[in-house]
Amino acid sequence: MANLIEIFKAVILGIVEGITEWLPVSSTGHMILVDEFMHLNFSDTFVNTFLVVIQLGAILAVIIIFFKKLNPFDSSKTSIQKNETISLWLKVIVAVFPSAILGFLYDDKIEAAFFNATTVAIALIVYGIIMILLENRNKKPKYNDFSQVTYKLAIGIGLFQCLALIPGTSRSGSTIIGAILLGTSRYVAAEFSFFLAIPTMLGASALKLAKAGLAFSGLEWVVLLTGSIVAFVVSVFVIKFLMDYIKKHDFKVFGYYRIVLGIIVLAYFYLIK
Repeated sequence: MANLIEIFKAVILGIVEGITEWLPVSSTGHMILVDEFMHLNFSDTFVNTFLVVIQLGAILAVIIIFFKKLNPFDSSKTSIQKNETISLWLKVIVAVFPSAILGFLYDDKIEAAFFNATTVAIALIVYGIIMILLENRNKKPKYNDFSQVTYKLAIGIGLFQCLALIPGTSRSGSTIIGAILLGTSRYVAAEFSFFLAIPTMLGASALKLAKAGLAFSGLEWVVLLTGSIVAFVVSVFVIKFLMDYIKKHDFKVFGYYRIVLGIIVLAYFYLIK
């Protein structure tokens, strides 16, 4: 019975991960709240690894949904289209370097210093306000297609992704805000954020697994796989929803949501708990 309860918790956490990883609302902020009411009964090392590695399921959703666009070896593509796909990958790789270097060097220090409710709540509120102000500018984008994305622009977006090392910022939120500030359309910003997640989250998961080792129990592997599979299924629906949503709407609703969530986090940890 206890084992089934832990598997059920993994399902819930997988749902939360699948929803919040792609929306600019901070998966960390949600995970902290969920963890308060439904903590996995395993070692801290495994739990920390679980919360990162279930992102692999979310990554798989991106790869499958955008497989044709991301596959440079697709036989239906012309040589020009294949070269454009390779160029896209190179820009994504260039963009991931800043956060990869900072994460590799300072991951443990950043987690120790900033992984707390106060930091997460402040980041939620601050970036929520920025998101609303950004949309209120109503500035016409300069880059409406991936063919217009330069290496300089890709590096700029990658630098904004470094902000996501602070818990509560949101990886998708920081890259989307950065891309829009640098002149891309919402659609290009969201897609580039998705593509940038592939090497970023693969690297983060590999780093966590390397630090934790692979000596998990049978139940721990079942819990890890369950969370990853659920995160994958949910991510497929959420990514499709977001890409349809931003064709007709802006990101202000997510800004307001972040502010409300930040206030709830502060209220819970300082007034209720």
